[in-house]
Amino acid sequence: MQNNPQDRKASAATARWGKEQVGSHMRTSFIQLPATLTVIEAINELRNTIRNLENATYIYLKNGTGKLTGVVSFRDILTSSDQVLLADISHEVRHAIDPAADQEEGAKTTLDEDLSALPVVEDGFLVRVLTADQAHEILQEETTEDFQRLSPVTSFTEPLKNASIWLLYRSRVVWLVLLVFGNVFSGAGIAHYEDLIESSVALVFFLPLLIDSGGNAGSQAATLMVRGLATGQVAMSDWLKQVGKEAAVSFLLGLSMAFAVSIVGIVRSGPEIALVVASSMVIIVLVGSLVGMSLPFLLQKFNLDPASASAPLVTSICDGVGVLIYFFIASQILL
Repeated sequence: MQNNPQDRKASAATARWGKEQVGSHMRTSFIQLPATLTVIEAINELRNTIRNLENATYIYLKNGTGKLTGVVSFRDILTSSDQVLLADISHEVRHAIDPAADQEEGAKTTLDEDLSALPVVEDGFLVRVLTADQAHEILQEETTEDFQRLSPVTSFTEPLKNASIWLLYRSRVVWLVLLVFGNVFSGAGIAHYEDLIESSVALVFFLPLLIDSGGNAGSQAATLMVRGLATGQVAMSDWLKQVGKEAAVSFLLGLSMAFAVSIVGIVRSGPEIALVVASSMVIIVLVGSLVGMSLPFLLQKFNLDPASASAPLVTSICDGVGVLIYFFIASQILL
């Protein structure tokens, strides 16, 4: 059982861990007894200690050197004979985590395995536990951060209704300024094809429609993949498989959208422009989807948050690429 000196020592140790690590969220509310105690000895010990705990579901066991050896439940103790050793009714600790591990990993393990508490073990010693309540708080915090990055907004912890104008400004201005410079590439692409635009002004009518479609498709793919990586439904090793699947899906989406836009193209500007617009739509949607799907994987590969592949970031990239694809196809068909 943790006593006050140990609590103070554990609190000091917690300072070693970063905000995103399990070690910064540990609690001292746990019971640990020697595995050599009998059931009746354990019950007597529990009578003296359990009243000081906020919550305790498991009783962790340790050997002579203090290392974690197993776990028993209160049910195990109450249904066993008085002279049985705790070691004889103990269960293997199937799930434990290092205090340096990512907090989200610890929270997911706790909730996925339906644990009341997850042992936090360092070098074989039980240092603290991560409770289910903490796991819910961590995942709620992580979800909030993901939504802020998808906006994109610099993360802040203060409740939105209490946030000052200056805080909200600072959380949004950096990304928006960076994306302004990113959109310069779209303008450069348009400038490069000025002669083509002058010879066929009708192309300008379809430009917003095409690049928005590519950005929308990319944003959809990025959102699905960020969520998949966050929940563990998709892993880094699945990238190649997801590329093939996304290519097939986005090709079908592109064909459907191309059919719709080709009708507008024929009515407004004739079959030649319709061919340019329809062909561009298929390729732009395909490329946009693959960019949006791949960015979260790329960011995770470099140990960055996949949620940083935000919708505006994906859209800005797809805008620049879409402009180049559209006018390149137009130059090949019309010139």
